[in-house]
Amino acid sequence: MDKYKSDVEAIDAFVENYHLLRKEIAKVIVGQERVVQDVLIAIFSKGHGLLVGVPGLAKTLLVNTISKVLGLTYSRIQFTPDLMPSDIVGTEILDENRHFRFIKGPVFANIILADEINRTPPKTQSALLEAMQEKGVTVAGQRYILEEPFFVLATQNPIEQEGTYPLPEAQLDRFMFNIWLDYPSFEEEINVVKTTTSGFNPTPQVILRADEILFFQNLIRKIPVADNVFNYAVQLVAKTRPNANGSHQLATDYLTWGAGPRASQYLIIGAKCHGALHGKYSPDIEDVQAVANTVLRHRIIRNYKAEAEGISVEHIIGQLLK
Repeated sequence: MDKYKSDVEAIDAFVENYHLLRKEIAKVIVGQERVVQDVLIAIFSKGHGLLVGVPGLAKTLLVNTISKVLGLTYSRIQFTPDLMPSDIVGTEILDENRHFRFIKGPVFANIILADEINRTPPKTQSALLEAMQEKGVTVAGQRYILEEPFFVLATQNPIEQEGTYPLPEAQLDRFMFNIWLDYPSFEEEINVVKTTTSGFNPTPQVILRADEILFFQNLIRKIPVADNVFNYAVQLVAKTRPNANGSHQLATDYLTWGAGPRASQYLIIGAKCHGALHGKYSPDIEDVQAVANTVLRHRIIRNYKAEAEGISVEHIIGQLLK
């Protein structure tokens, strides 16, 4: 944007807008500071997020609120076993003039909430995943481009697995972040109950528009990174690969599969955005470590030994970071 004289000035403006976003979101969402930060990092990094948490933790409200403060169109898709790909991308109909006309589906929005994505079969899951990767859909041989910015936040219920179709590892890899939503603290839950059982109905203000978001997304890509940070990110990912060059003993003992190159890419992009949000003009190793859990959590697979001994993915990542 012409109003910024330099990238340094633009990053300063990015930080200022980020704090304004957090302030507006906090009018509606109580607590969950880390979750809000991770969702915003994924958006400004041009990534997608997988939100994992038990029911009732305001996942839908969070995504809806973020879409409002960003001035973006929002669409919620409830995934069910009978959902078809055409219910997501749209379908062709025969109009009154006997011409085929394409009716756009709910995927044609800026922010998509894919609610309980593991409740629908792989055929329907893949329709959304194509849109995520290609930023477009193909219907009857015709390609339709999705309007950017385009961001998918898919939710999964970790405790109810009956009648579900878990996302395959290759499809999980397309999500930049796996964001864990935990229970609120006692004080936060008191505030939630007070506000939701009264007539209080806050309306968040729009802070950014689509063109500004696209500008900041491109700004994040332009941020320079030192070689030692590149080396650290790639070495960290290499440690997760059992019986490979640079692998950690924990990976060999407790993992059946490690993270691929996409993890290294997302560690760097995520570190750039995390650093920028904290006023840094270039990320350091601490920024890579800050996003490591959300990037690696869904990309490494424990073996039976790890499950039998109760070794969690988070514990393994924590040891790799030491």
